[in-house]
Amino acid sequence: MTSIINRTLIYTQRFAINLVTYSEGHFVSRHFDMVSSGRLYKLNFVLVQPKEGGIFETEGVIFSLFNRIILFRPDLYQHSVSKIVRGKRVLLSFALRLN
Repeated sequence: MTSIINRTLIYTQRFAINLVTYSEGHFVSRHFDMVSSGRLYKLNFVLVQPKEGGIFETEGVIFSLFNRIILFRPDLYQHSVSKIVRGKRVLLSFALRLN
């Protein structure tokens, strides 16, 4: 499988910011982000869209603007990213865990 570059910019028990780069050929299978307790919210900013593929899919969102700015509950809704056929996908992700 191709590589993912995940740079953690900030990390605490409740809040994290990551800059994630998905290379060509990569995909993310359907999954939940598990938390031991509380609710998990993610706000993702897609900084670079692949030229082909790399489509984010989820069962539910709180907010989405042009599929580039997405607020959702990854602990409640399965989500995935289709195979990146051409180019790369760069994501700035903010995660917040609330009790």
